[in-house]
Amino acid sequence: MINGIGGQGVQLIGKTLTQAATAEGKHAMLAADYGGEMRGGPSKVSVVIGSAPLRALPVLPSADAAIIANDRFGGAVPDRLRPGALLLLNSSIVDPARAGTAHRVVAVEATAIASALGASQASGFVLLGAFNALTGLVAEQSLVDAMTSLLPPYRRQHAATNARALRAGAEAVAGAAVGAGR
Repeated sequence: MINGIGGQGVQLIGKTLTQAATAEGKHAMLAADYGGEMRGGPSKVSVVIGSAPLRALPVLPSADAAIIANDRFGGAVPDRLRPGALLLLNSSIVDPARAGTAHRVVAVEATAIASALGASQASGFVLLGAFNALTGLVAEQSLVDAMTSLLPPYRRQHAATNARALRAGAEAVAGAAVGAGR
């Protein structure tokens, strides 16, 4: 589960992860939910990656992992995680102390890291890079390739910065790996 607000790139990073997994031969599906606002409204994505073909849109009563980019609309996310699940937080915005102790909480100052790269709009890619480094779901280059292909022509100039944000996210959690499949 990926949860944030419109304008943080939640939909794009969910699509990027799904497309990267599919490109690597995994079975992946995405369910997107967002408000009508372009910026500031709720934005959620569920990505299911399975070992066999998936036959329907994913409905997730519980999950093994979540990314919370902004807690404005993320209140129920920790309650939907299985005990011990990975909970990755954008600690530039989300207070890790409010996450409780039932999950493996990893805090990344994604907004601050993206701002240091000169691209505050890339905080979602910082989170995706950290998540992927923690889980080992796909190769980093698969994320870069998927992200680049998903950018519309008028935004392609951001591909290199987004790739740097993916790398910075991975570096931010170096040594804190949770393990593949979680």
